[in-house]
Amino acid sequence: MLKRILAFCALWLIVGAAQAVVLRDDRQVDVTLAKPPQRIVSLLPSLTETVCALGQCQKLVGVDRYSNWPESIAKLPRMGGGIDPNIESVVAAKPDLVLMATSARGAERFASLGLTVLALEPRSHADVQRVMRIVAQALDVPVPESDRVWRHIEAAVNAAAQSIPAQVKGQRVYFEVSRAPYGASESSFIGETLQRLGARNILPASLGPFPKINPEFVVRAQPDIIMVGDSNFADMTTRPGWQNMRAMRTQRVCHFRLEESDVLVRAGPRMAEAARLMAKCLTDKADTSKANDQPKGRP
Repeated sequence: MLKRILAFCALWLIVGAAQAVVLRDDRQVDVTLAKPPQRIVSLLPSLTETVCALGQCQKLVGVDRYSNWPESIAKLPRMGGGIDPNIESVVAAKPDLVLMATSARGAERFASLGLTVLALEPRSHADVQRVMRIVAQALDVPVPESDRVWRHIEAAVNAAAQSIPAQVKGQRVYFEVSRAPYGASESSFIGETLQRLGARNILPASLGPFPKINPEFVVRAQPDIIMVGDSNFADMTTRPGWQNMRAMRTQRVCHFRLEESDVLVRAGPRMAEAARLMAKCLTDKADTSKANDQPKGRP
């Protein structure tokens, strides 16, 4: 009898060890999950969207105030944002996994309260694929399924690129992310998408992914097309010299609705939709006469 009990205990330990998953997050911290989580709090919209893209939306028990897709999460409790997570609300939800950005506050506090934290922050196309695989591993989603989701995203981005007429390629673009202003450079995931669509970014990679820029830089650069959210567009017209920029005068400006801006500025599974929005903008607003009207001394 004793031998049977010992054998059973040994088997239980082996099975338990086999179920445990160790994942390294973007803090370079090894996070151990003894079993697939069933109650998840996500404090970053792109991670919320990744969980749902992997078919695990039903496991979310709370999200940050900015998570708004898919529609099925609308009634979930809101638990603050990246800079100000509501510690009490998160703890009260009794999650067995908290997903958050590396730049967010509260990870150490959550850990001290016994919660398991996986900090991930996708910043490039490659990061989106990598983060999707890590989240899939954490949620016990089979690798072929997460790879299928990624292939769908890649195929849709490629299709958006192929939809753009050849004569539209090479347009010089300024993409404004937020007021101050902050723009998306060549090294950002937005810049990567623009490059795949055949556009040229006026903000070089050397400035960093999302640099705060001098508005005069854009005036000197004279982009062919400007992409900006509705909430920022009104501010643009008050900046010195901006009303006289050719792109502003000829209305080669795409100002996106709030829900479209959300899609565009999140490095997550909706990058394909973002590519379609940018491709439509490039096609609709292309300046096909630019070759005959090229100002001198452009950066």
